Amino acid sequence: MRAKREPSSENASVRDPSTIARDFDVRAMFDAMDTERRRRDLSWRDVAKEMWAQSDVLNARRVDHPISPSTLSGIAARGNCSCQHALFVLRWLGRAPEHFVVPSRPAARDEALPLAGADRRLRWNLEALYDALEQRREEHALSWRAVARQVHCSESQLRGLRTVRYAIAMRLAMRIVTWLDRPAAAFIFPEEW
Repeated sequence: MRAKREPSSENASVRDPSTIARDFDVRAMFDAMDTERRRRDLSWRDVAKEMWAQSDVLNARRVDHPISPSTLSGIAARGNCSCQHALFVLRWLGRAPEHFVVPSRPAARDEALPLAGADRRLRWNLEALYDALEQRREEHALSWRAVARQVHCSESQLRGLRTVRYAIAMRLAMRIVTWLDRPAAAFIFPEEW
């Protein structure tokens, strides 16, 4: 049996400039969270409690462990966070991920997160993100290597989306979303987990 050949990467340099992978500014998200925390004179523990309380009905039903104050306060030092943890912060701030993407596209800053009640949490659907990535890759006859170059990551990070269980880095998630030229909200849903 013959191995399937990767599509050619010759078309990798011919692309629409609107789809250039943009980066998620984790520090700007952290600064917005910290500014709100200070404005309201909250401790990191208070912030974590408020974020967790956004889904209090779901939390009571699932008996999950809450988000840690150190997870939040350490975001700036780490320079990244998981895409799932970022949703706690973004929901609390009432901002979509596009608000913190650089370089910014003005229209994208108006995107909104899906609404989630107290019985849901916002979660990335990474399977849907992978499917959209694979579809676009095939439509443009790009190799995984060519896409990885454009998204500024490794091939294994992209291919690994197919089997990832919980989360990927928020910066990578948003690079993929901007490369797809889709709003993040297309891959974020109110879930019961």
